[in-house]
Amino acid sequence: MKRSLILFSSAFLFSLVLTGCQNPAAGTSSAASASAAAPVDLVVWHDNDDTLMKAIETKVNTALSADKITLHCVKKAGVQDQVKLYGNDATNGPDMFFEAHDAIGVFAQMGIVAPLSDILPDSYFNAFLKTTIDAGTYKNVRYMVPLYFESLLFMYNKDLWKGAVPSTTDDLLAYAEANTDANAGMYGVLNQHTGAYNVAPLINGYGGYIINNDAKPGLNLQATKDAVSYNKRFSAYQSDGEYNTVTTLFTEKKAHSIISGPWLVSSIKAAGINLGTKPLSSFKLPNGRPLCPYIGVQSFGVCKHALAKKAAIAKVFNVIASKEVGVGMAKDFGCTPAVLAAYEDSSVTSNEMIANTKETIATSAIPMPNIPEMSVMWGPVSNLLTNVNLKGADVNTEAEVQQKAAEQAIADMH
Repeated sequence: MKRSLILFSSAFLFSLVLTGCQNPAAGTSSAASASAAAPVDLVVWHDNDDTLMKAIETKVNTALSADKITLHCVKKAGVQDQVKLYGNDATNGPDMFFEAHDAIGVFAQMGIVAPLSDILPDSYFNAFLKTTIDAGTYKNVRYMVPLYFESLLFMYNKDLWKGAVPSTTDDLLAYAEANTDANAGMYGVLNQHTGAYNVAPLINGYGGYIINNDAKPGLNLQATKDAVSYNKRFSAYQSDGEYNTVTTLFTEKKAHSIISGPWLVSSIKAAGINLGTKPLSSFKLPNGRPLCPYIGVQSFGVCKHALAKKAAIAKVFNVIASKEVGVGMAKDFGCTPAVLAAYEDSSVTSNEMIANTKETIATSAIPMPNIPEMSVMWGPVSNLLTNVNLKGADVNTEAEVQQKAAEQAIADMH
């Protein structure tokens, strides 16, 4: 959880750089104007996989070498906090940033991020899966260009799993009960049962919510409480629910399955696990609705002070939105691309994890709330789940306690 590019209008760039790409953005280029153009350096701060970001940097710089545009992807630990500190600093801050979409509300409220309408035409966004664009939209203003998205999946060890993977959560619960022996150190189904992100598929699927678009917490809603009670039944078979515990159990082949995401794949491969995946949306809850996980959209934003370089930034975004880059993200890094053209490539559509992630977004998944108030919800939700699952607290009483705690935390923000 935690961890958790359309196209060129110029026929010149079309033939020179990205064969097969089209251009939704306005603007033309010629050899004469390119040679006369002043060099432009663009700095992107990120806290992502450095190899992935260097691959993006190389593709952009190769494509835009004639335009003398150079992208520099610089890794910064705790990039959200770094952007908060330096996002409005034209001297010491970045021109752009790469981050999960849910940070955008805070950045917008702080006046750091530039509306993309200042840089790109509306037609540009038609190249992407709509949900990935919606995720980076705050108060009806588009702020982020998506690259790829992630979601929780059902991941299982094919060498341990017995029979067919079920299609209901009740059957999944029965499997966990029948195949868990904590004394022997073996588990059937693992999940971070005290984590808000990992329990959100149940809460959303039951019709509850952690927080709505009006910044109102929903911890004491009956639907949310029903989901929390149902989650407690799973928790008895899921160890302590801590990230390190459940991921280690799975990678050490002491669990048949785990609810996790693509960020765990490298560790799973290193462990030699014969991995199978299934979209969470394929599991029906007792109410007949599918599990409904959050999605996180890894996206680019532009600092307001960098609008002086908006022509160069638009060209960078044209490359980022190309089929070539989308396919590269999928083939080289296993990322589920946001650009629609990537799904014309069989190497993308044949990837099981990508297909399942895309199926989840098409069926039930919703973007993580990007409002600033979401940032204070993790504590109250975690407390609710921990106290109910591990300390025996009454669901109704605890939900009221944590609802008030969340409401107070939101009030303290304003």
